[in-house]
Amino acid sequence: MSIDDFGGGPDSSDVLVVTTNDVPGRPVQRVIGEVFGLTVRSRNLGSQIGAGLKSVFGGELKGLTRTLAESREQAVERLVEQARARGANAVLMMRYEVTSAEDIGTEVCAYGTAVVLAG
Repeated sequence: MSIDDFGGGPDSSDVLVVTTNDVPGRPVQRVIGEVFGLTVRSRNLGSQIGAGLKSVFGGELKGLTRTLAESREQAVERLVEQARARGANAVLMMRYEVTSAEDIGTEVCAYGTAVVLAG
């Protein structure tokens, strides 16, 4: 696995996604409201067996790491789609929430505030 496998969300040229409350030099012209992207991934049996063995011997759970990175990327893609559809050119205060979904998978939610920035 390369460093690119763990990078941030998708690179979108028309919707800026930041974890900060503002963007220096670009005042907020309009607040649109909350947007989110959600995905739920089931657990792969092979990854679960590998994770069980790794928990005994130690080490990174690479299959689960890859799945979580892909889930985060998909959640941000959906967040950007929703923001774009509502007329935003940015999402401020983006955060992730990850929870276990009934012991069958992992839920990843990316959320933030859709806004229109000046300039």
